[in-house]
Amino acid sequence: MRFIRSFVLLFLFAAPVAALSALSASDLPAETKWYFHADFKEMRSNEAGRHLFAWLQDEVFDEIREETGVDLENEADFLTAFAAEDGGLVVVIEGDISQETEDKIVAMASTTGTLDRLGSGNKAFYHVKDDGENDIDVDSFDDGAYFSFAVNGKIIVTSTQETMESLLDANGKVEGARVAKGQLFVLTAERNLMQAGARTVEFDHDGDWDSNILRNTEQAAILIAEKAGKIAIEVELITKEAEMAESLASIVRGLISLQVFNDDMDPEVANFLQNTKVDVSDTKLTINVALDPETVVAAIE
Repeated sequence: MRFIRSFVLLFLFAAPVAALSALSASDLPAETKWYFHADFKEMRSNEAGRHLFAWLQDEVFDEIREETGVDLENEADFLTAFAAEDGGLVVVIEGDISQETEDKIVAMASTTGTLDRLGSGNKAFYHVKDDGENDIDVDSFDDGAYFSFAVNGKIIVTSTQETMESLLDANGKVEGARVAKGQLFVLTAERNLMQAGARTVEFDHDGDWDSNILRNTEQAAILIAEKAGKIAIEVELITKEAEMAESLASIVRGLISLQVFNDDMDPEVANFLQNTKVDVSDTKLTINVALDPETVVAAIE
């Protein structure tokens, strides 16, 4: 969950304006409420992505290693997380997961409260229940978390026993839905770095996500990819009505125009705004920009 909390910063930066290299809609259950996918392998393999990975090293991986001794920086290639109506929360870390890492995770889980080993043979998994002293502030894990190393090269975490057993029976493969009414859309590119999407009803509009834009949309998705040596960021919103998409586009364009002429604005942010494109097609509002990697990292920091 430390990964997911940190990556929300990237979503916030862009929003205002199966080991696969990318996630597709067919990899998600039909009733998915939100999803997130990060390709660390791709980040490490190209110049633009390495800037993002260096930021993650400083902000996420180093802290995990210092606090737990687990070296996910070198072992994790992909992280996928999603929540479904019936299946609860699923988190999958894929890569060259060492026995030492598995042992450390089990040891840490045993210190948080009750740890039970379930299943048998090559379908073994664990259930950890927080004892109240190590609060896991994630609603989906109110009844504890289930995790397993039974599928080679994967750490699977779920919020329900039924979902864990189903994933192990399918050798870690999610039973997705290729075509389903109202299914979340997924943005893709040739060299994806990060993807995320959500039904906006899932956001707490009375809290940190209080936004007129999100309140008038049904779905939102973000894509961060490498393109010609730059970081390409694309955000798509599906609004409730076509007129709303046009209205939101006008609002975004207006805000960009006003801010560009702000003498007190940081040059990196001004560059970001000047290169932002806003397009509308029926109920779909698309915002995209391609920036130098240094500019993206500076804006995040």
